Amino acid sequence: MRRSFVAGNWKMYKTAAEARLLLSELLPGLVSIKGVEIVLCPPFTSILPVASLVEGTEIGVGAQNMHWEASGAFTGEVAPPMLAEFCKYVILGHSERRGYFGETDENVNRKVKSALAHGLVPILCVGETLTENEAGVTRDVVIRQTQAGLSGVDTRAIASVVIAYEPVWAIGTGRAATAEGANAVIAGMIRAWLASTYGDEAAQSVRILYGGSVKASNAGEFFQYPDIDGALVGGASLKATEFIPIVKAAAR
Repeated sequence: MRRSFVAGNWKMYKTAAEARLLLSELLPGLVSIKGVEIVLCPPFTSILPVASLVEGTEIGVGAQNMHWEASGAFTGEVAPPMLAEFCKYVILGHSERRGYFGETDENVNRKVKSALAHGLVPILCVGETLTENEAGVTRDVVIRQTQAGLSGVDTRAIASVVIAYEPVWAIGTGRAATAEGANAVIAGMIRAWLASTYGDEAAQSVRILYGGSVKASNAGEFFQYPDIDGALVGGASLKATEFIPIVKAAAR
């Protein structure tokens, strides 16, 4: 059985002081929830205070990006060993990184392999734009990104990867995919590709999340489908009144 997984992507919000305040609102509701792997992904500057506050709980900490090199003259970048001191997880290939900062499938793949090599759990994001969705090429885009992102990752390592299907047209727009539509992509495209590449047993071990305008009012609809193993939550993860019910819905 795959354990449910809910990650909060705080994006470029919350100073260290604001992160502490948010944790004071989140922790009382989150620590009592069982059966869900909960991960908080704050900005780099808030990782240390968040890690300190969740110490002793089962709540994990993740980063939102990283460089693939372990060290070097890469001004402004953060290396995997730097994250591994405080984090267990790292979001890679988010559509905002691809769209705003020109990240390519090749660079995302380098990061995935580097994360695994440094003991981090990569949360690999894939998803199509509205134009691609309307053109009927969702399968082509999602499979290409998944295949490229996992290139060189062998069967032994694949169970350590988390995949997040995030249709770009649903992120931050308030326009979520339907639960049925998300399941069709996750089960019929991503997991089916994993099975054809790594075998059914390995494919069934990989957790695949949905992300894109997930909120307390719709999370339960997605989690009704057994192939949707949880959510990568954006804006709603910044509000205790939204994030806690989402995690509770995943626990059910």
